[in-house]
Amino acid sequence: MGRRKKTIHRRLIADPVYQDFLIAKFVNRLNRGGKKSLAESIFYKSLEAIKQKNLGKEPLEIFKRAVENVKPLVEVRSRRVGGATYQVPMEVRSDRRQALAIRWLIGYAEERKGHSMVEKLADEFADAFNGTGGAIRKKEDVHRMAEANKAFAHYRW
Repeated sequence: MGRRKKTIHRRLIADPVYQDFLIAKFVNRLNRGGKKSLAESIFYKSLEAIKQKNLGKEPLEIFKRAVENVKPLVEVRSRRVGGATYQVPMEVRSDRRQALAIRWLIGYAEERKGHSMVEKLADEFADAFNGTGGAIRKKEDVHRMAEANKAFAHYRW
């Protein structure tokens, strides 16, 4: 039995341009200091920058595919059994998969050198779409950790 209270999920309002909930979540995560309009402008300008790159697909489709490519299937979670702590591989719930993907895309876009956040975000989307970049590397690292610790999978409950 969990010790924490059940979280109450608040209703999310779709973004004003594309009427998409994934974009609204992404913009809310990109938000810094309560300046949502700035976060929205950064996101929409990065979609425009993707359009300029001429990747052959719509910018919205590239963004959605990038998020899909970054979503992890499994992760390791710490389980204390007896006196030892094991890294137990577990399947990731769909809402957590999406949250992790968004967090990793924004985090690795911020880490990129030079340019503005608009260009860094557009580059990270393009790289994730193509199966490269920091966020994809993070996903592969998480999967590798789970694979290495699959001997402890029987501690899952």
